[in-house]
Amino acid sequence: MRTFSIWKRGAIIGKTDEELPGGRQPEVMRAEEKRIIEEGKPEVMEQWVTNVRTGKRVFFDVIKAPVRMPDGRLIGVLGIARDMTRRKEDEEKLQLAALVYKNSSEAILVTNARNEILAVNPAFERITGYSAAEILGKDPKILNSGRQDKAFYKAMWDTLHEKGIWRGELWNRKKNGEVYAAWLTINVVYNEDGTVRYYVELSDDFTEKKEAEDMIWRQANFDFLTDLPNRRMLLDRLQQETTKVNQSGKKLALLFLDLDNFKDVNDTLGHDMGDKLLMDVARRLMDCVREIDTVSRLGGDEFAVILTELSDLPVAEKIAQDILHSLAQPYRLNGEIAYLSASIGITVYPDDGTGIETLLKNADQALYAAKQAGRNRMSYFTAFMQAAAQNRIRLANDMRIAVFEHQFEMLYQPIVELETGKIHKAEALIRWHHPLRGIVSPAEFISIAEETGLILTISDWAFSEVVREVERWRRRHYAQFQISFNISPTLFQDKPNYADWFGELEKRNMSGEGIVMEITEGVLLVSNRHVIERLAEFHRHGMEIALDDFGTGYSSLSYLKKFDIEYLKIDQAFVRNIGSEPKDMALCEAIIVMAHKLDMKVIAEGIQNDEQKRLLAAAGCDYGQGYLFSEPLTAAEFENLLERSDGGKS
Repeated sequence: MRTFSIWKRGAIIGKTDEELPGGRQPEVMRAEEKRIIEEGKPEVMEQWVTNVRTGKRVFFDVIKAPVRMPDGRLIGVLGIARDMTRRKEDEEKLQLAALVYKNSSEAILVTNARNEILAVNPAFERITGYSAAEILGKDPKILNSGRQDKAFYKAMWDTLHEKGIWRGELWNRKKNGEVYAAWLTINVVYNEDGTVRYYVELSDDFTEKKEAEDMIWRQANFDFLTDLPNRRMLLDRLQQETTKVNQSGKKLALLFLDLDNFKDVNDTLGHDMGDKLLMDVARRLMDCVREIDTVSRLGGDEFAVILTELSDLPVAEKIAQDILHSLAQPYRLNGEIAYLSASIGITVYPDDGTGIETLLKNADQALYAAKQAGRNRMSYFTAFMQAAAQNRIRLANDMRIAVFEHQFEMLYQPIVELETGKIHKAEALIRWHHPLRGIVSPAEFISIAEETGLILTISDWAFSEVVREVERWRRRHYAQFQISFNISPTLFQDKPNYADWFGELEKRNMSGEGIVMEITEGVLLVSNRHVIERLAEFHRHGMEIALDDFGTGYSSLSYLKKFDIEYLKIDQAFVRNIGSEPKDMALCEAIIVMAHKLDMKVIAEGIQNDEQKRLLAAAGCDYGQGYLFSEPLTAAEFENLLERSDGGKS
């Protein structure tokens, strides 16, 4: 036992207990001594005393006993004290540790060097469902969920032996079989000789937090509808796969895919059916690719596919062809059947570029080329596409000022009555007089105008020009004269209303009878209420409807019955060879007979020679249009033609 002096000898000799500095309360000490003297028995007690030299409190075990002479006379009290401060502090620490052990929210498990469980706390019992009695003496692997492999546990034990501590996440299994996520810390407690004495494991069930984190991560990286990787994840995968390709020396193909006419399905069957179709598309795409490939949904009806580790490009082409074939199969949507196709743009890494942004841009341009080529096909990126894309950007920028600088002009091609040869109609055709490029064909700039939304501004200007000319020619030449005006499918869908167009007619005090709205079959395919109301509105203002390019698209007979259409225009693809191809002639005759049975007039486009004119007239075709009669003319040139023609003035 260590010696511990709290008073100097000179400070206590000759003093009573009451006079000792730092001692206990005098009244308490007098009571103790009185009891010892009166009862004549020793007394054991514990007491705290203040060390006068250090100011610290010291804990003593004290024995006080009466001291008597041989004759029994009491001559004093003997006090023996032991300094037990360290033991007292250790006991308090143990009590505190026990409180922490019992009340900790973390599960605590202690094993010996043989990894046999020696102790667990209440939190362990609560989290795992095992009582202490059930688990003591067992190996902690009783909690093993099977989600971690042998390599995981080997690495954990290697770290423990090397560093004496391991922290990490793993999945454990509760007594009831439920798997939970645990964040685990294992500490090694060593003997003095360096051998292992205990393993102390602290863990917590953070399954809810883990699931919440996983949900946030999935929402950030995966598409909510199809569960495919989204654009963010695609970029991450693309970065990883290009790195692999750099190491392997193989190639990678990036495919951009867009569904053709998906908007029609959404508009006709509703967004719920559209979502169902998109989920079906996702499944079909996954069935077409390999396990190492990535299918991503970029948004809407746009998808992307990464084909990685390609030894040769025919593999990518075959997969792309399989995708086209698969997506073209019928979609069954709650009793309805829908048909779709897809367009695919393909770029190859590293052949077409080495930057991620370059690949994305290349694939997008290749997709655009596939759509421009007719859809339901694939197109590879080429340097020509890059030049074409830059050209489109420049044209779009130039187009923004073209209207205000009067660079557009309306031309008019006569539509001739085949029986009489008179010109009572014309088709309005727009031309762009670019200050540097010269004449820009509508085939080149109309699609760009539709993409950029400039088609609205251009069409408003064009309609105003047409109304002005038709009013003039009806007044000066023929009272029932009509001009056919081509209305873009994009414009048909996106223009909020046509009040400004009808206002142009009212301003010139004329009805819409002088205007024939030329629409394409694509407009009628979207047979929703919006389309029906638009056509009805045109009719209410006296306008007639012509269906352009009949026979080259879907040519559904059902919408000929459903919609009020006054004119069918036979596409020049059928007219071109009617003199040499009997089938083309038969098709033209069938269209003419059908149209007449439905009270429609027929206009044949692209007539270039007298034989075509004769055959069509003999088949009963009402009107003809083409270079045999005239090329498109300016308004002044067309008026001169009217004055020279038999149409004359009414």
